[in-house]
Amino acid sequence: MSVEATRTTADARGDVVVLLIGMRVNHFWAVHQWAPVMLAMVRMLAELKKDPGRGLLSRVLLTASPRTYYVVQYWESKEKLYAYASAPDAFHHKAWAKINRLERRGKVRGHVGIWHETYVVPEGSYEAVYGDMPAFGLAAAHGQVPLERRGRYAKDRFAHRSAP
Repeated sequence: MSVEATRTTADARGDVVVLLIGMRVNHFWAVHQWAPVMLAMVRMLAELKKDPGRGLLSRVLLTASPRTYYVVQYWESKEKLYAYASAPDAFHHKAWAKINRLERRGKVRGHVGIWHETYVVPEGSYEAVYGDMPAFGLAAAHGQVPLERRGRYAKDRFAHRSAP
């Protein structure tokens, strides 16, 4: 992937939907508990990549520590995110059904933590700058444009509104 020596910004228009979702390994020795959670996330991401119509625009895999792993996901809309999360044909539905069954039977023992946070960010409440970077994060999800197109300063990019 080539990188131009330039400054760019994300070409996002309208609201931006961001999902942070991850896991924390509470007990490293309980591999049989946390490995399936990690593999389930990989499987869900593969499923979403195969079917772009479900609404996942882009994702970034990150680690916060040797114990904590998460994915920043950019979605087309909160409606598409909700639709995927509750779709009976989606792997997410099967994974949550299994977790709920294990929890009801007392088989979830705190070896792995799971979490998510969802944000719907209105237009005018986000801005981005990328210096000498390929499309990343918000720009990978919505496209990348020269910085000047949205404004040289953060206050200008925050003030930018997409055409009606």
